[in-house]
Amino acid sequence: MDATPDEHCEAPLASRALAAARSFARRGGSAFADLLWPPVCAHCRAATSIPDGLCARCWSRLALIERPYCERLGTPFALDIGGKLLSPEAIANPPVFDRARAVARYDDIARSLTHRQKYGDQLHLAVTMGTMMAAAGRELLAEADAILPIPLHRFRLWTRRYNQAALLARMVAKSSGKSLLLDALIRVRRTRPQVGLTRAERAANLAGAFKVPADRRPAVEGRRLLLIDDVLTTGATVSAAARALRRAGAAGVDVLTFARVTVDA
Repeated sequence: MDATPDEHCEAPLASRALAAARSFARRGGSAFADLLWPPVCAHCRAATSIPDGLCARCWSRLALIERPYCERLGTPFALDIGGKLLSPEAIANPPVFDRARAVARYDDIARSLTHRQKYGDQLHLAVTMGTMMAAAGRELLAEADAILPIPLHRFRLWTRRYNQAALLARMVAKSSGKSLLLDALIRVRRTRPQVGLTRAERAANLAGAFKVPADRRPAVEGRRLLLIDDVLTTGATVSAAARALRRAGAAGVDVLTFARVTVDA
């Protein structure tokens, strides 16, 4: 079963101490806190006027995904020919989920932010990334009944100490006011890393990896759910998770990630 929110947010002692100090200072007044810790860019650490945001230079380098894009897969189109469009891939191979959206292409700034949050213990980046995800996924959030993260297997959670998707999901839930389900979907099978696997190998690797516990089915049945992850590559992970949710009676499943790999990225 997924860990509790506290377990998801375990961080090195130094990081927790810094966070506590910031919180204490901010309770004493935002001006005093900003004097002690002036806002800096989440990527390059240059001075900025927006806490937990990006500076103008880094923002301009973030490859945002905006319309026109495939309404099912969220993949961007080079040209806008008007109307709501479907990509050839979505028509030929409709996904298990209903719709996918992402903030940016998995390139340069987005890659750096996701790697640092996932592997570098920079948990504070969930604030920056989650806030942008809530904006990019506002259409999906308007229809969602609840939000849930892609879960980690308990062994992977133990070695990594936190689930980056759960941190992002909590921030998206906080920004949108939607309920957060941390234990409605669990990872029951330990899978090997997806890096380097083909599309077919990824799908086979994740077959049967997710499950909705019997006592959590009422939280899923008849509801429209929004799955949260950091990066969408081939869609194998979110497809396996969406399949488990549909089998448990979910009325619909959408996907929201911070970044997604595109053919020309």
